[in-house]
Amino acid sequence: MTTHHKQKPATLPLLHFPPSGLPACSSSPRPRCPRIIHGAQDHSPQVAHQTHPSSLTSDFISSTEEIDNHGVLEESNQAKNHGAVTGEGAKRPKKWRQPWPATGCDGGQEAAGGGVDRMEEEEEVGASSSSPPIAQLGYDQLLSVLRLLPPEAVLSFAATCRAFRAWSSSDALWEALCRRDWGPRAAAALAERRRERGGAPPPWRRVYAEVARLGALTARRVPVRGASPRPRASHSLNLVAGWLVLFGGGCEGGHHLDDTWVAYAGIGAENRLPAVLNWQQLASGTPSGRFSHSCTLVGDTLVMFGGITDRGQRLNDTWIGQVISEEPQRMRISWRLLEVGPLAPPPRGAHAACCVDDKFIVIHGGVGLYGSRLGDTWLLDLSNGLQSGSWHQIGNAWPLPPPRSGHSLTWIGGTHMVLFGGRGSEFEVLNDVWLFDISDHYPKWKELKYNLSSALGEMPFPRVGHSAILALGGKVLVYGGEDSQRRRKDDFWILDTLALLQYESGSKKVTKRMWKKLTIDGQCPNYRSFHGACVDTSGCCVYIFGGMVDGLVHPAEAMGLRFDGQLYQVELVLHL
Repeated sequence: MTTHHKQKPATLPLLHFPPSGLPACSSSPRPRCPRIIHGAQDHSPQVAHQTHPSSLTSDFISSTEEIDNHGVLEESNQAKNHGAVTGEGAKRPKKWRQPWPATGCDGGQEAAGGGVDRMEEEEEVGASSSSPPIAQLGYDQLLSVLRLLPPEAVLSFAATCRAFRAWSSSDALWEALCRRDWGPRAAAALAERRRERGGAPPPWRRVYAEVARLGALTARRVPVRGASPRPRASHSLNLVAGWLVLFGGGCEGGHHLDDTWVAYAGIGAENRLPAVLNWQQLASGTPSGRFSHSCTLVGDTLVMFGGITDRGQRLNDTWIGQVISEEPQRMRISWRLLEVGPLAPPPRGAHAACCVDDKFIVIHGGVGLYGSRLGDTWLLDLSNGLQSGSWHQIGNAWPLPPPRSGHSLTWIGGTHMVLFGGRGSEFEVLNDVWLFDISDHYPKWKELKYNLSSALGEMPFPRVGHSAILALGGKVLVYGGEDSQRRRKDDFWILDTLALLQYESGSKKVTKRMWKKLTIDGQCPNYRSFHGACVDTSGCCVYIFGGMVDGLVHPAEAMGLRFDGQLYQVELVLHL
């Protein structure tokens, strides 16, 4: 066990992250993007930071629904006010001029029209000299600018004129937006889905809109052939290098488990479980048995911290698990203690943890010695390539989330994490939402407060022992948990990260769409808490195993503890 020494918390070294939401640049230089606001031009290169593009708002959905099958926008109210008509064959406004007089949308030269006298040519020259700088950009440069904007801004740009409308409907542009906002792995998996459906694939703009309006799930219980893991709760479940990895947990009688089970689920777009699952048990004993630990994925490596033994001992050791593929359909995990130096978090279990950009592990709260709830936050710096690490206590500036356990902490991109729910020091069950930002020397917490009377029915009830994972489209998928009376939940909710960040920045109009309850068809996992959950690389498929089930306390069962050993597969319903 790593020893813990009292030491004054050091300020966190400056963390360098790329700007949230910015795509990787192409080989061509990125142009400076002029903004035109009420006629004034702003040549600031920070245009990409005006709106966070990690997800979509309802404005984007309604705007997308105005696009017909040919990608043509319906006439907007703004166009009506200026007398402009976008219908086919309509007369253009009198003072309308093509912003690129000599260049077509395809980059080629347009043939000069005859019958233009010298006075009209001089008038055209005078008009072009006074045109805004954006009119001087080429097609490739313009697309580079559009790739930096949130989707709502792209649709607004499309309403300007026909040339802009055609370019803003480019499939290559919307594919780039999908890759930027969802990551290359998720975009690659969706591309495979588009090819599998046969016929002409749906345009990427439609794919983006489908993810924005996500409202349903489908589920199935996966049958097992041969031996299977023992029913358990408070275990860890990860998907790494195509393998489901199940470790530890607590079982009947309050005992901990030290076994590791794996099942092959496929890689990439083929990351779908077979009709019948085959679990394989690996060597046990290392790490030592525990429950209520955290096991976080850093790339294709597992990082385990803390937990509780069946004797009530709290742990604070840090382990690295390297997945080694020995042959097709067979693997093993090589575990080793991570050298972290003299400073480590106090021993704990039932804490929350997440990985930030494959560089850091952040943990918060949990149950410490003598059953006390903790409220501290620690960061594990893994910039040394997993050879060693160093712990730093961070985020001590007020306000802070109250101490708690059994909550969730989910990375939502960039330098932001979101904390939800848990059990407080007075054993009360919570449903508060906190945003954590580690972008500077002094990371800070901020509670997202709102009027509960106006939000009634628009957010999950208080819960502990739930799961919260980042799914496709920048949406945090929350499932299950239990309340203060140990009544378990079976509901699925999504927390929209864009609405979350907009609300955090001061907007009060997004409360009603920050949370959304989903419907589910098929074999629902039903009521459970303290289960294990993970998501595949596409963000479309979620795996759920075990947990404590049933919502009622049976007289024959001590404290109503009943453990489950079933695996469920839950998928987002996208009409592509």
